[in-house]
Amino acid sequence: MMMSTVTNSQLLRARLFSMASRFLLLLLIVPAALLCSPAAAAPDEHLVTGLPGFHGAFPSKHYSGYVTVDERSERSLFYYLILSERDPAADPVVVWLNGGPGCSSFDGFVYGNGPFNFEPGSTLGGLPKLKLNPYSWSMVSNIMYLDSPAGVGMSYSLNKSDYTTGDLKTAADAHKFLLKWFELYPEFQSNPFYISGESYAGVYIPTITDEVVKGIDKGVMPRINFKGYLIGNPATDVDYDFNSFVPFAHGMGLISTDMYEDVKSACRGTFFGSVDNSCQEKIDRVHWELKDLNKYNILAPCYHRPEIQEIEFINSSLPLSFRRLGETERPFPVRKRMAGRSWPLRVALKNGHVPMWPGLGGRSLPCTSDELATAWLDDEDVRVAIHAKSKSLIGSWELYTARIDFTHDTGTMVTYHKKFTALGYRVLIYSGDHDLCVPYPGTEAWVKSLGYQVVDGWRPWYLGDQVAGYTQGYDYNLTFLTIKGAGHAVPEYKPKEALAFYSRWLAGEKF
Repeated sequence: MMMSTVTNSQLLRARLFSMASRFLLLLLIVPAALLCSPAAAAPDEHLVTGLPGFHGAFPSKHYSGYVTVDERSERSLFYYLILSERDPAADPVVVWLNGGPGCSSFDGFVYGNGPFNFEPGSTLGGLPKLKLNPYSWSMVSNIMYLDSPAGVGMSYSLNKSDYTTGDLKTAADAHKFLLKWFELYPEFQSNPFYISGESYAGVYIPTITDEVVKGIDKGVMPRINFKGYLIGNPATDVDYDFNSFVPFAHGMGLISTDMYEDVKSACRGTFFGSVDNSCQEKIDRVHWELKDLNKYNILAPCYHRPEIQEIEFINSSLPLSFRRLGETERPFPVRKRMAGRSWPLRVALKNGHVPMWPGLGGRSLPCTSDELATAWLDDEDVRVAIHAKSKSLIGSWELYTARIDFTHDTGTMVTYHKKFTALGYRVLIYSGDHDLCVPYPGTEAWVKSLGYQVVDGWRPWYLGDQVAGYTQGYDYNLTFLTIKGAGHAVPEYKPKEALAFYSRWLAGEKF
């Protein structure tokens, strides 16, 4: 009897041991299976463990790589993510877009609000040296730099017909990217999500927001926890953006009062669009007089020689004839130069099709140096480190590319802003107040045109005890902000002030 009892106990223990062993084995197998699933594998595969030119430890984790938005053509968009140095699990996720169309968001990464400051290498043309940027936007948020559309920066497609694109296709692809990206990073699906950028991102961001909001309304999964957007010196509406050019030039002391009054009289207060020849000639005279200025920041030097500026002025688009100063015989064919960071704004928004600057025979960006970024991003060791395709497959990195054939196929963005503010999304429109490309008075005017009640009247905002700019707040979570002394790319020219307003706005603090 006793022997039988012992035997049964042994059998029971054996069964329990077998069940426990299976359970433990299951615990080991399931995590392994999860690690092999797309949701968990991509972040580890995309982890950046070091970067050529930088020595030391990153303050937070970095990830980069591709997300394919079309399997048939392998149309893939490249991103670089820096986790927040404060609290990645709770801080917002913010995507950054540079303009163009055709400008890589590594422009912002290298020269603006990215994690590093880039310095020349020890030899001419050598690999740049990287140091931590004390004003990186990763100080207070998870920030991701996205090259969009395919053909820009490190993003690519094996089907070159994909490089014929426009606003709507770019927005649709960006939305596909975001949905797949949040699948790869499910831990961020509950974080507040914002979209940010500058220049032609004034078109990118509202159109992408439209896709995101429609997806939310339709219940598309994963659900994006979208909260709003912020845009610097945004291309928005031709009437507002470009009618402010001549008055702004006069207000900043760039043209004489006599010249201004002459143009104003001939143009009857309208400085862009359907104007007669007499008016257009005087407007182009203003452009000619200002051709050697750095249009992106009138306080900053122009990187290229004036002779180069003149060549680019002549070789750009929209021909118009008038006589060169001191020339009495033949007309001089002058063409309107570009008026926006990395894109011929006036041509794009007026005619639809956007001519790329490199294709016009000039440098990629007048007055702009891209040597440090190009030297770093064209280095094959850097490409391996950030998981980007080699030059042999996708070509050299370009700050502003001529690979794409882009059409501006939407209209004014004012209606988009009205829609999203009315829905309750938070919106910050900010302007460097020394930008001649998209002058702040035009931006201020269209913001006011939305018709919302002013809840925080025009006043200075401060960094320490110094005035950093001016701001005005409206109903429906809409804020307009200027940054004193900044140009078109605010984080590049005023990094400390940029981090200040960025962190305050994300936190919902009053400026």
